[in-house]
Amino acid sequence: MNTATLEAPNLSSSYQLDLGVGGMTCASCVSRVERVLKKQPGVSAASVNLATESARVTLSGAQDAETVARIRRAVRDAGYEPRALEAMDADVGEHWMGVPLDLLPVLAGLLLSAPLALPMVGDLFGQHWMLPSWLQFALATPVQFWLGARFYKAGWHALKALTGNMELLVAIGTTAGWALSTWLWWRAEPGEMVHLYYEGSAVVITLVLLGKWLEARAKRQTTSAIRALHALRPERAHLLPDGIQRSEPTDVPVEELLPGDRIRVLPGERFAADGEVLLGHSQADESMLTGEPMPVTKDVGDFVTGGSLNGEGSLELRVRAVGAQSVLAQIIALVQDAQAAKAPVQRLVDQVAAVFVPVVLVIALVTLGAWLYTGAPMEEALLHAVAVLVIACPCALGLATPAAIMAGTGVAAQHGILIKDAQALEIAHRVDTVAFDKTGTLTVGHPRLRVIEASPGVDELAVLQAASALQVHSAHPLARAVLEAAASRGLVVSPDAAQDVQAVAGRGSLGTVQGAPLALGSLRWMDELGASLGPLAERAQALQAEGATVSVLAAQGDGAPDGARPWAPLALLAFADEPKPGAAAALAGLRAQGLRLFMVSGDNRGAALAMAKTLGLRAEAGEVIAEVLPGDKAAVVQRLKRGEREAPPGLAALAAAEGGQDGSDPAAAPRPAPATQRGGHTVAMVGDGVNDAPALAAADVGLAMSHSQGGSSDVAMHAAGITLMRGDPMLVAAALDISRRTVSKIRQNLFWAFAYNAAGIPLAALGYLSPVLAGAAMALSSVSVVSNALLLKRWKPPV
Repeated sequence: MNTATLEAPNLSSSYQLDLGVGGMTCASCVSRVERVLKKQPGVSAASVNLATESARVTLSGAQDAETVARIRRAVRDAGYEPRALEAMDADVGEHWMGVPLDLLPVLAGLLLSAPLALPMVGDLFGQHWMLPSWLQFALATPVQFWLGARFYKAGWHALKALTGNMELLVAIGTTAGWALSTWLWWRAEPGEMVHLYYEGSAVVITLVLLGKWLEARAKRQTTSAIRALHALRPERAHLLPDGIQRSEPTDVPVEELLPGDRIRVLPGERFAADGEVLLGHSQADESMLTGEPMPVTKDVGDFVTGGSLNGEGSLELRVRAVGAQSVLAQIIALVQDAQAAKAPVQRLVDQVAAVFVPVVLVIALVTLGAWLYTGAPMEEALLHAVAVLVIACPCALGLATPAAIMAGTGVAAQHGILIKDAQALEIAHRVDTVAFDKTGTLTVGHPRLRVIEASPGVDELAVLQAASALQVHSAHPLARAVLEAAASRGLVVSPDAAQDVQAVAGRGSLGTVQGAPLALGSLRWMDELGASLGPLAERAQALQAEGATVSVLAAQGDGAPDGARPWAPLALLAFADEPKPGAAAALAGLRAQGLRLFMVSGDNRGAALAMAKTLGLRAEAGEVIAEVLPGDKAAVVQRLKRGEREAPPGLAALAAAEGGQDGSDPAAAPRPAPATQRGGHTVAMVGDGVNDAPALAAADVGLAMSHSQGGSSDVAMHAAGITLMRGDPMLVAAALDISRRTVSKIRQNLFWAFAYNAAGIPLAALGYLSPVLAGAAMALSSVSVVSNALLLKRWKPPV
């Protein structure tokens, strides 16, 4: 594929800053950081992602060191830790004496809280164990004010900003329990055994810390696709001598490679950069980049992608792209952009989170007052209010959407589906109509020699040999098709097999083969030369009706009495594009899902209908839209979205596209209601060429299909929301499937997050949940949401 196909356009009028934000714990934190960032001078937009613990800030001007410093300071003043994204990953895996550093506070909390919780376990078996009050105080206080210091710090910052967050709820609730226990202890008479509630506060803090640690581990698994792509980058490359500065091979860091360098890749190594094969033969395993499970053969002149795995052969390459311009770097950037983006449904969650904590504080106060009003003791009323505060933490709400998007886009990238933004992912599940470009999308994209119809007495192999001799030096697509056909039949063509070869623009080629003047070209040119097709004329018309491009090989005969040398046809050569392997099966699979299918082509109707028949598309049902100019493809998509039947001038072929969906005669179909009275359709457009870009942009979801020839697909990929890294139509169904599954996970997560709070808060207010159970349930909710999203990692494209 083209090394530049994934590069996003660079807008000089704006600049994006990606920043790690440490210390965020819930959806309220996300809303607060976004508000702080948007208030900074020069910031036009800000999006914060809880799952990646990152912020994407759009600056209205160019990058400025002072502006960046001001943004980082604002994040810190808000109570969070501004960090480089690389530093966020660097902390992962750090250990102390074999124990992960981030696990140490959890272990300390468990050691201090276990003796406090032991009497609770004893009560279940009829044992009444009770630690002395002073020992309970000694165990609970470090947990409350040392391990729980993070809650006080973050909660204080939230109060200063007149907002709320999870830490504020935990800090208020556990402090109330600790203070109540301390007050009861201090007012007790010497030797009096009083029931204290230190264990509730200590265990809640420990459980919250444990839940956050488990949540962090699960979140790191959602970014495993990104880390796996980063791991594909080799560290060093074998740089070959250039005869000027280097006289022998040198191993250099990959960062030092330059375009134009020659490098050697040994068997079993990963390609250090994108490049072109100069010498050698091997296979490349590109499964991590394109999802293609089978190794791809690489010969001289082929393009290789940095990060893919070399097979058993040694290759020499010329470096074509390095650094941010490489395919691997651009894939990583696209996946990171998709994971950092915020899905439209997340906006609702953010709006809820903005008012959630203040509402919970009011509910807790009402709970306290209600229990006191009914005559309950202060300690009992306070415990119920604490349970409300603890169970209502909106952690799961903040993770529901981004965790699913990260898992979905990550696993999609591993199978060759790059989702540019979360909006495309969210819309794709609603697609009910798929429109395909024909050439290069459903077909191979270059013509092949399908039929040789020789004149009576003329040998077919001799025709192919002579035609190959004329075309051996031509780069025309039809010439390549002739040479490929000759090679497939074992014919060897000498570069000097033809003499005096000349190309006649727009017509064909002339030359002499074995002393005989030959011409190979179009039917129109044969008419100009006066070559009568005779018995081949009817066959030529039939082949054209089937959509083939017909050329004629003619020989110049002996001179006539008037001195003219007439041309006599030797054979017809019919060229046609071929459907991609699996294209018909892919369309059948989409049809089985109830999707409307259309093929939009600029070819003549005969060629389009012939290909549609091969692919299983139903022309009688209006699924073939032919003779569409490139500029009209976007209009076709718009009409498919509206479901209109009447086509404007120049799009008459579309008139049948909406009729006879059930395979019946379109003319017999009842006249539809006006478009304003009917719902529209959600349309996905699949294309690969630059002429498809307007249609890809006009569609609800554009899917740009990469192809091995590279070329003019750059604009198409920029216009599309989803890029398919292999030219396999099966990936269309896979992209729609992963979209449906991801959106399903988002809905599941949001439902359970809302249902958890909707059910938990009343139970806690009514006294059915203790603070300890509330803390355990709150921690479990966050872990369950992320774990549910991680189930997407098991997804595989449908066969």
